[in-house]
Amino acid sequence: MSKLMDEVYVKAISLKKHIVLAEGEELRIINAAKKIVEKNIARITLIGRQSVIEEKAGKLEGIAIIDPAKSEKTPIYANLLYDLRKAKGMTQEQAENLALHNPLYFGALMVKNGDADGMVAGSISATGDVLRPALQIIKTKPGVNTVSSCFVMSMPENSVGATYGQKGVLVFGDCAVNPNPTAEQLADIAIASADSAAKIAGIKNPKVALLSFSTKGSAKHELVTKVAEATKIVHEKAPDLCCDGELQADAALIESVGALKAPGSSVAGKANVLIFPDLQAGNIGYKLVQRLAGAEAVGPICQGFARPVNDLSRGCSVDDVVGVVAMTALQCE
Repeated sequence: MSKLMDEVYVKAISLKKHIVLAEGEELRIINAAKKIVEKNIARITLIGRQSVIEEKAGKLEGIAIIDPAKSEKTPIYANLLYDLRKAKGMTQEQAENLALHNPLYFGALMVKNGDADGMVAGSISATGDVLRPALQIIKTKPGVNTVSSCFVMSMPENSVGATYGQKGVLVFGDCAVNPNPTAEQLADIAIASADSAAKIAGIKNPKVALLSFSTKGSAKHELVTKVAEATKIVHEKAPDLCCDGELQADAALIESVGALKAPGSSVAGKANVLIFPDLQAGNIGYKLVQRLAGAEAVGPICQGFARPVNDLSRGCSVDDVVGVVAMTALQCE
């Protein structure tokens, strides 16, 4: 276990948040729930049939199990879903069917209703199936219109990379969700990534660089203009956030280069949150740093929701689930 994840677990234990695992009949999820409760990382509710869960794992201590077919909350959640979606054409019957038969909707409704602090799913569900109910029910934070993702990148100790960011810890966004964000979406990604940096990565003073192939007008192109516009929007929406752009990666990370290319910038040469201009750059960037620099890449972490929801890889391990639950707990604050 890395030092970064050690710190995540310690913080999660202190928060004692309640996380719902929507795919409660999946064996990896059940085994992860056991570990989470044993280590006091979070309080856990599994959604599923108790008989199926106990047939796979025996009687579970300290873990709540909710079967939507038997829960007294199901009609309440169905009415809540109908109220939220009737303007979009959802019928009462459709709402009842989703609350009863789709655990991803039931879990999102639990969070929306205040019966859980956050939700984790995706071990047997596609990303779109996880995010759809979250977008429809939990929705985005006030002032944020974009759901995005970030990775927390932790460089090996005593490496060159450990001199960048906050002792080698940086946040990269968006590397998994938005293929070609607008200037407004880039601004949302920057604000959300700074929040993730503070809550999950323990970065006390996020310094956000919006990256480009240009630094402060050194090149002229519509792609550069988009990043510069996004920076202006961040300053309008989050005036207290330390943010600058457009910056090339070397100007963002290396003090001498930053001083040369962007003199007077409070971010250049000191950035610990890097915002990539599109998904291609973000995905390529984090994988290159992970593979060539040997960095630990923690994520993707979903961000921008009013209450936290995180999507697992379908190839996730038990330990992956435990880690994502701990990070979700931190996002609840």
